[in-house]
Amino acid sequence: MKKVLIGAVAASAFFLVSVAQADADLAKNSGCLNCHNVDTKLVGPSLKDIGAKYAGQDGAAEMLAEKILKGSNGVWGPIPMPPNANVSPENAKVLADFILTLK
Repeated sequence: MKKVLIGAVAASAFFLVSVAQADADLAKNSGCLNCHNVDTKLVGPSLKDIGAKYAGQDGAAEMLAEKILKGSNGVWGPIPMPPNANVSPENAKVLADFILTLK
């Protein structure tokens, strides 16, 4: 029984790492990493800085998903974030949830 439990925990950890990697791949494939790095500012703020700024706020994932889809201006400085027409609303939500895990 103990071996089964350890195996289940290991499988769960692998699944979570796989999901996080899939979300990182989605960020790359969606063009997010053209202007954002995970750890450092590029054209826009780092994804970790965004995640930290909105961590724990009600509705943060929905708000970020909306910004991914429609763009934003003036939140992080004078350079606007253009809308990303190539990202579906579903993927925008996945990306927003991923960003909020990066504190």
